[in-house]
Amino acid sequence: MTATRPSIACLGAGRMGRGIAVAFAYAGHPVTMIDVKPRSPEQFTRLETEALGEVRKTLTSLTRFGLLTDAEAAAVLARVMVAPADHSLPALAEAGIVFEGVPEVVDLKRDVLAVASKAVGPDVMIASTTSTILVDDLSGAVAHPSRFLNVHWLNPAYLIPLVEVSPGAATDPAVTARMKSLLEGIGKVPVVCAAKPGFIVPRIQALAMNEAARMVEEGVASAEDIDKAIRFGFGFRYAILGLLEFIDWGGGDILYYASRYLEDALGSDRYRAPDVISRNMREGRIGLRTGAGFLNYSCLDVDAYREQRLSELVDMLRHFGLARSPVV
Repeated sequence: MTATRPSIACLGAGRMGRGIAVAFAYAGHPVTMIDVKPRSPEQFTRLETEALGEVRKTLTSLTRFGLLTDAEAAAVLARVMVAPADHSLPALAEAGIVFEGVPEVVDLKRDVLAVASKAVGPDVMIASTTSTILVDDLSGAVAHPSRFLNVHWLNPAYLIPLVEVSPGAATDPAVTARMKSLLEGIGKVPVVCAAKPGFIVPRIQALAMNEAARMVEEGVASAEDIDKAIRFGFGFRYAILGLLEFIDWGGGDILYYASRYLEDALGSDRYRAPDVISRNMREGRIGLRTGAGFLNYSCLDVDAYREQRLSELVDMLRHFGLARSPVV
């Protein structure tokens, strides 16, 4: 079975490389984490022991959580190897896909990608896992940049389903499609986003995290109560309804007026609604009420759709142990 799945090479044996190794090995792929730093044999042995030890610890946790048996965990661990820097070329020669996961230093990433891209065949997909650097700032170092793109995993990479795929100007659309298929094949949920700072999730969560910190600073509520509000209100709803879907659910006009009030009351333009909100209002794209908003509901059975979403929210109540029987 394993031989039918492409081998994965992770450039770097740090946290990201180890998380990706677990994700792919769990799905049956052989994985080699390649150390990119020259080390003495003793230093490499320490790194190898640490990296494989963390992979083993992760698999042990997953076993306790009921996701696999002890025997299955041993089989997954056996698919993971660590190669020293002086063995990188033979390791790369066997790779079917390469993921770069070295520290967020542009020159370091470019150097590592340049060497790796020359060591693999021209059709082997190469992806950076950077969370901050745009793909076009790295692609110039890659031989045959049409096979290069950014694949941003969310930590812990072996658990979080979402993976943000960001193609560059030179990326072949067929490569993007292949990468999406590869990720879906290991149980991930890939989304494609333009090569813009912050991608999708980091850009949204930076705003939310800063605002939460600001509310603590202003004495709006305690850290404990703010986090409780996020878990049981904000996160509760958005686990079921996406942000844009939620705008449509309530109506874009509500967001428009709420944004104007907050901008004025708090004296900050960070609450100002973008032009697309007012443009949608002018065009009658309010959301569910008008059959279209950010999403199109014109061919949807709206009552059935609402029922489905409400049912999913009830399931969330049960998950949190908050679903109660009525008092009669």
